[in-house]
Amino acid sequence: MSPIEITLYLLLFATLMFVWERIPLALTAIIVCLALVLTGVLDAKVAFNGFINTNVILFVGMFIVGGALFQTGMANRIGGLVTRFARTERQLIVAIMLIVGVLSGVLSNTGTAAVLIPVVIGIAAKSGFSRSRLLMPLVFAAAMGGNLSLIGAPGNLIAQSALQQIGQAFSFFEYAKIGLPILVGGILYFALFGHRLLPAGNAQAASEVVGKPRDFSEVPRWKQLTSLAVMLATILGMVFESAIGIPLHITACIGAAFLVLVGVLTEKQAYQSIDTQTIFIFGGTLALATALEQTGAGTLVASTIMDALGSTPSPALLLIVIFTISCVLTNFMSNTATTALLVPIGMSIAANLGADPRAVLMAIVIGGSCAYATPIGMPANLMVLSAGGYRFVDYVKCGLPLILVAGAIAIPLLLLLFPFFPS
Repeated sequence: MSPIEITLYLLLFATLMFVWERIPLALTAIIVCLALVLTGVLDAKVAFNGFINTNVILFVGMFIVGGALFQTGMANRIGGLVTRFARTERQLIVAIMLIVGVLSGVLSNTGTAAVLIPVVIGIAAKSGFSRSRLLMPLVFAAAMGGNLSLIGAPGNLIAQSALQQIGQAFSFFEYAKIGLPILVGGILYFALFGHRLLPAGNAQAASEVVGKPRDFSEVPRWKQLTSLAVMLATILGMVFESAIGIPLHITACIGAAFLVLVGVLTEKQAYQSIDTQTIFIFGGTLALATALEQTGAGTLVASTIMDALGSTPSPALLLIVIFTISCVLTNFMSNTATTALLVPIGMSIAANLGADPRAVLMAIVIGGSCAYATPIGMPANLMVLSAGGYRFVDYVKCGLPLILVAGAIAIPLLLLLFPFFPS
């Protein structure tokens, strides 16, 4: 077989395995990476180059910085603020979504959901509201909040890596141009009519599924405050990257090292904060992206899509198609995997058309975050499946209209702020 055929077969294999998840996602990525080396499509140094990518270093640093907020209980204290401002069920939903959305913009969206799920279950028990009415808005807000900054979700950095290879990049808060309006729209959706679509079943009996909130009363207050201060300082350093001249990944590592040095986290806790699955998926799928580019397989896939749309597709039609493909795939496989698979194809589409790659990748990333219609689109959705007493149809009933709302907000903004053919 030719290198193009091998690469396309591995792309198909990765897609099927990411959807099926019969083997771990990270293992699928590594198998693809190894196969590319063993078949001679890529040199070993090139194939494994993704694991020393600067964005992997950024991942590690931010996992530790964010982990400090979780380990010290500071994230719980922030989440507990909802009880001070919410009295009705709708107020509670809005408060939960607002806090989770903001936290997910600068922390791991999955980690934020994992920490706050027990907090919200406790709030539900105290307030008398059904947890099934609160947990689904929580995880959807985590997905939407991931698009508030460059570090909010792994897919954001996958797109960033692809742009960096051609000398371009997104700024730290550039995703928020689309992500923030979607978060606001999502909150309004639940506040105005989406809450009526939430299941009203009694899921209070499933308390053993998630467990009780951890007791952080023994954690010194200075550790909590220091973890928050370091997080804020790290974010400021990233925002003003060009002014201070320190790359994002170095800033993240400085913050992580400081937290261990002063004793906010132990070395073991720092290691435990690192999500190795994300790193292996990221590194492994970058090898596939490289193969798609170097063999011309990505160009072939892109050309096939372009032929189906006609020789000169309108930017609006092209955007809708790319956004829709990303939305559909992300609800049947990991949102990170969806972005990883589509980014190299999107780069080829941009190259074929002479379009702005930033516009194409922004559409893919935003579409890939719309994992609301199934419980398998992102890990946080699965976390609340049993705890909320949800059925598959509950996600469809509540999440599908939310995808339509997100699309109605995102597509006009993408056309306006990220045109495929800027003048």
